[in-house]
Amino acid sequence: MVSMSTSPSSGNNNHCSLQLIHDVKLSSVVPASITAEEKRQHQLTNMDLVMKLHYIKTVHFFERDTVQGLGVDELKKAMFVWLEMYYPICGRIRWSDGGGRPYVKCNDSGVRVVEAKCCKTMEEYWQLGIGDFSMLVYGQPLAHDFGFTPLVFMQLTKFECGGMSVGMSWAHILGDAFSASNCVNIFGKFIEQQNQLRHTIPFTKNSDEADKHNHPKTTSIRKSLKLLDPLGENWLIPNTHKMQNHTFHFPEELLSNYFLQKSTGQNKIKPFELISAVIWKSLAKIRGTDNEPKIVTVCKKGFYKSGDSELPSNRNQIFGIVEAPMNLRVPEADPLELAKLIAENFVDESEMVMELEENEIGKKDFMVYGANLTFVDLEELDLYGLQLKRRRPVLANLSIGGVGDEGAVLVVPDGGGGAKIVNVILPEFQLQGLKNELKEELGIF
Repeated sequence: MVSMSTSPSSGNNNHCSLQLIHDVKLSSVVPASITAEEKRQHQLTNMDLVMKLHYIKTVHFFERDTVQGLGVDELKKAMFVWLEMYYPICGRIRWSDGGGRPYVKCNDSGVRVVEAKCCKTMEEYWQLGIGDFSMLVYGQPLAHDFGFTPLVFMQLTKFECGGMSVGMSWAHILGDAFSASNCVNIFGKFIEQQNQLRHTIPFTKNSDEADKHNHPKTTSIRKSLKLLDPLGENWLIPNTHKMQNHTFHFPEELLSNYFLQKSTGQNKIKPFELISAVIWKSLAKIRGTDNEPKIVTVCKKGFYKSGDSELPSNRNQIFGIVEAPMNLRVPEADPLELAKLIAENFVDESEMVMELEENEIGKKDFMVYGANLTFVDLEELDLYGLQLKRRRPVLANLSIGGVGDEGAVLVVPDGGGGAKIVNVILPEFQLQGLKNELKEELGIF
């Protein structure tokens, strides 16, 4: 069933603040059939709950020839069959026992669909330099109207050139970036095959038990988490500084000639570690001796083999810390030395999160992204996997909302080659300094 109720966006929404985005309409799409009673409560793991203040945002751009003849109604028809399979993303957050541990009530309330128009062509929009694409990804944090707020928003924006972007805002409590990306990629398959796919993918429920193979190292202190003052039903990171997003493009040629040359003979060093090392050093120089980050958080994909037949979750995300030796001055360090630290000295703290007492994790609020300077390895992400009419997007991006003051850096693939997109979320006053450092060091703008 498709809910056809439509309403304009509120006047204080930043989507229309620059008048680039107009004719914004909101509606809801619900699953094609009522979710069975035995599936009505989607229990959340500890790993899900420590991510509850964070939000994943994706955007995919498609050319006119790809979306021509593909109307919103057709997309919605595919969507409500798709949601029948991914029913937890249509639920709403509830509290067990009148204020205990949160869970997702799978009440088929649906995802929010946003239809919008942009007064620019896609190329003109890109040239504006709005690197975070925020106006193309409608999102509402779990704060006001907590029990009624959707966990997923889908924004369909049509451009003057006839192209279209598909933006998604995804509550991280549902699953990590790989789960979110896989979920939206499967949506593309439903558009292509409609009802045929409905009975061919045997979706299964995730096990709540942690995969022990994900956790080779542990410590007794969780340095990757920051405990916050109780937030109640206001799931927003309490930032001290104004945070800003920016996207850097690391060309394949640069990665081959500069980074791989530096890592000759270091088989364990990946582009992710080297990119992270350069930014770690740069930010240490910007922040100065008293504030240089000696401990950073690293988030990456675990070893659990998930697939299309599983519901989204955070079970395959692992995170931990990398700590620079006391005698190492990060601003003066060789980037290769820092890269080796990231590759070889990663201390996984994920198992300790899974072992937290249920009451402790259920009633307390934690921050992961931005508790320390955080580097997120998404090199294996199938970012361009969403296809319409079997055509890949001409451009795609992924970022994270709800990042703490220490900032976060995401390394994601740029198309099918070896280039990387590096998305940074930093305090506004530090971002210009990082731009200057990367321009001087690598010629990257």
